[in-house]
Amino acid sequence: MRDYQWLHGYCLNRFGSPAALEAQLPQPKSADELRALPDDRYLSLIALRVFRAGLKHSLVDAKWPAFEAAFFGFDPHKVVLMGAEHLERLMHDERLIRHLAKLRSVPLNARFVLEVAQERGSFGALIADWPVADIVGLWKYLARHGNQLGGLSAPRLLRMAGKDTFIPTEDVVAALKAQGIVDKAPTSQKDLAAVQAAFNRWQAESGRPLCQLSVMLAHTVNH
Repeated sequence: MRDYQWLHGYCLNRFGSPAALEAQLPQPKSADELRALPDDRYLSLIALRVFRAGLKHSLVDAKWPAFEAAFFGFDPHKVVLMGAEHLERLMHDERLIRHLAKLRSVPLNARFVLEVAQERGSFGALIADWPVADIVGLWKYLARHGNQLGGLSAPRLLRMAGKDTFIPTEDVVAALKAQGIVDKAPTSQKDLAAVQAAFNRWQAESGRPLCQLSVMLAHTVNH
């Protein structure tokens, strides 16, 4: 694999100046900011990620105020009590996206949020305290304990929340393949460990957060 110096040089050449490059890069939230976000906001983000999957984001986002109202502001203590009859009524609410499996995921994920909060004090504590050197471990945890958070949903959720993470998008995977780190989209433990190790190396060389390295890597793919 190529080192960070090559990655930085490639991106500088592409964007023309350090300022232009920096303007393209996201900034993760601090651990304190992640910890301060209330549990209802994390549940709202989880639900938003679930509903965005496979749908046009702007369509989902435009309907989100109605979702906030229908799900009691995503208060997990209230949402967890929503039973099948309540969800069936929501299937007739034209303000919402009426997808039963996705609607059912909301109280299931409310239970997940509450279980984490009981164990750690808040859901934000889990997100804030998880080491980015094992961010793929957090993806697996979210996918295993949450509902409909498999595939790219966990890393995309973390990016939405502001947690530092890379995302194996098509462009990132293409770049990783070009550098011989993987030969396909990473799903196995072996491939995920190899990708994590590569990002950890680039982070050690650069001091940059994973999210910035991820975006930079995507820009090395020629379209």
